[in-house]
Amino acid sequence: MSRRLTIKKIEGKPGAVFYPLQLNDVPKPEPGPNEVLVKIHAAALNHRDFFQRQHLYPGISFENPILADGSGTVVAVGADVSASTKALLNKPVILTPSRGWAAHPDGPEDYYKFSVIGGSVAYPFGCGQDYMAVHESEVEPQPEHLSAHEAAALPLVGLTGWRAFVTKSGNAVPGRNILVTGIGGGVALQVLQFAVAKGCSVYVTSGDPAKLEKAKKLGAAGGVSYRDKDWDKQLLKQLPKSRPYIDAIIDGAGGDVVNRAVRLLKPGGVVSCYGMTTGPKMPWTMSAVLKNVELKGSTMGSRAEFAEMVAFVAERKIVPVVSRVVKGLDNLGEIDGLFKEMGEGKQFGKLVIEISKPGETAKL
Repeated sequence: MSRRLTIKKIEGKPGAVFYPLQLNDVPKPEPGPNEVLVKIHAAALNHRDFFQRQHLYPGISFENPILADGSGTVVAVGADVSASTKALLNKPVILTPSRGWAAHPDGPEDYYKFSVIGGSVAYPFGCGQDYMAVHESEVEPQPEHLSAHEAAALPLVGLTGWRAFVTKSGNAVPGRNILVTGIGGGVALQVLQFAVAKGCSVYVTSGDPAKLEKAKKLGAAGGVSYRDKDWDKQLLKQLPKSRPYIDAIIDGAGGDVVNRAVRLLKPGGVVSCYGMTTGPKMPWTMSAVLKNVELKGSTMGSRAEFAEMVAFVAERKIVPVVSRVVKGLDNLGEIDGLFKEMGEGKQFGKLVIEISKPGETAKL
């Protein structure tokens, strides 16, 4: 047998309801042709998991396991797998967090077949379980310098940040000034780490002074509190005289970012928006048009971009930031605590569930 963590449907309106967690015993999966069986060691939360529990996310499943992020060990392989996949037997891997987007640079080849995994009706996969059978193409070798917790913290936020910054902004270039909003969240932190590794000067915003200081320790050149009405003016004063403007803003909040961008960005600067946590709409102003500001939407990324991102993490020895780890898939009270922490925005980095330790037998 294996265990599977799902959400339980109860009555309630979207935004008011909060679906409880439920642990289910299920048959242990077997790998089919061209599949691998992965024993999951760690899984990480994302904001979509919190939104699912509030019924504020489309296509929610109450039967498929939750959580898109996971790492584990390949413990069995099915028939007809490639030689390179056979070499992964008993080796640690990172699981891909989505399905339905191979490599097209503009977006999924078939928009209606693309979905993030975990608690979704589109695909049965999710990392909140003991074992997971997936196609051999849906795993990447885990970078050797990462622990299971750190590896589980990488997939969704790493892919989202990579596409928003590297693919979409066009400013992953040494010497560019990059603004990353809402530092402390997983995507923002990965963008910070990627941009620093690319040789950019990175500036950040947060409502928490402690998070600004932590970001500076990770390589940020400066930061301001978005709670200050004049935070954009404060930020301009921090920029070097040799380059007194921002080249690109990587944003997951929305709100008044375009109004701020007009004051901060160079002519033709880019706002790469991967989320809108402050609300589903934001204004587009004539001032932005006159300054030739480019607003680019960015969601997740392709399988090809995922491979590029993991390779970059391995090459540059980037370590995802883990805020807190809870041990045990059956530790529902502590896992609920992670969701509460996320809802209150207290975390700095990823919130992780340890499901098993590498080399140990899962408790069934």
